[in-house]
Amino acid sequence: MNDTGKSAKLAKYDRLYEQIKGYIHTTEDIWARLATMEAVLHHKMQTFFWTGVYALIDDELIVRSYQGPVACQKLRHHTGVCWAAVSSEKTVIVGNVEDFPGHIACNSMSKSEIVIPIRDPEGKVFACLDIDSDKLDAFDQEDEEGLKKILSLLYE
Repeated sequence: MNDTGKSAKLAKYDRLYEQIKGYIHTTEDIWARLATMEAVLHHKMQTFFWTGVYALIDDELIVRSYQGPVACQKLRHHTGVCWAAVSSEKTVIVGNVEDFPGHIACNSMSKSEIVIPIRDPEGKVFACLDIDSDKLDAFDQEDEEGLKKILSLLYE
């Protein structure tokens, strides 16, 4: 814990929030803002092996933008962690992707994953932020909290 009572991880997310806030004020385009968020997160969070967004288009999850190794262009219908998050409209954290039924292995180096649904201003899920790590158990509730705070910048 630091002086403010926050963990080092949450304090880092707060710093990244401020950094990203400074970058994205030049446009209101959601996709440009998400791409900037991905780039900053991917290069500043050491455990992030793959960082990207899948958009829900005509009941398909299609990769929109990402940082890291080549990704699956389209995710198998209603299978895997991204679909679980989009369908439930809740964050899904997977400590070991081998233990997740129907996990889609776009890259064999992925070991753990967090997926956060992204909502439009009316609250409807239209995409998801998908982050993979090449380490087991890389994500927790602090990641969810920090990432949701950063995603809140989409509509500021």
